[in-house]
Amino acid sequence: MEEIIKTKDIVKLYIMGVEELYALKAITVTINRNEYVAIMGPSGSGKSTLMNIIGCLDTPTSGHYELNGQSVSEMDDNELAQIRNREIGFVFQTFNLLPRSNALHNVELPLIYSGMSKSKRIELAEDALLKVGLQDRMFHKPNELSGGQRQRVAIARALVNNPSIILADEPTGNLDSKTGDEIMELFDNLHQLGNTIIVVTHEDFIAEHAHRIVKLRDGLIESDVITGKGFKHNSGKTEAQLAN
Repeated sequence: MEEIIKTKDIVKLYIMGVEELYALKAITVTINRNEYVAIMGPSGSGKSTLMNIIGCLDTPTSGHYELNGQSVSEMDDNELAQIRNREIGFVFQTFNLLPRSNALHNVELPLIYSGMSKSKRIELAEDALLKVGLQDRMFHKPNELSGGQRQRVAIARALVNNPSIILADEPTGNLDSKTGDEIMELFDNLHQLGNTIIVVTHEDFIAEHAHRIVKLRDGLIESDVITGKGFKHNSGKTEAQLAN
């Protein structure tokens, strides 16, 4: 299997006055292309810090991180912004949509910064909205959409760049249980289409959709297990399990 995320001895240290706080302590983890991974842990476990580093929103204090074959541990802010836009599709629980822009424009936003022509941007944005079942809502603004539809727009925006990974932070946190189930079914479908998905959550029912669950506690990996949903763990790596 092709390795898409590789971290080696990742440490994140915060200095607060005279106090040193280790959010992450020597985290080593590998995630392969087309894996579906849940990162779990209680408040203060380090899962959000690890998400920020994987998502190139922050850099580690020490250690090494490679994303899709590129060393990103020591990149500056501009380089991190470029790799984020190119390699990562983000989905947040708060949707983060522009309220005065319609769904189509919200989805095409990541492409504007790449210098792509308007016609190509619209073509790709329409295709992304089709993938999430919102082709009939592309000219609606966020306040004209339900919570589930807004999250689908956010997922389409995450897909539009054809990123290496989709990184979702508590993606159903602001949704009712029925709508949340629908969104997780959408992630299941996107994974089956070949997308690499990483979900950060503290909810067991969200993590149950993943094929692998990495649990953090006190800045360390407490466990890293395969759920039996078509994947097996072998020598620290994950590989597709052939159907019988």
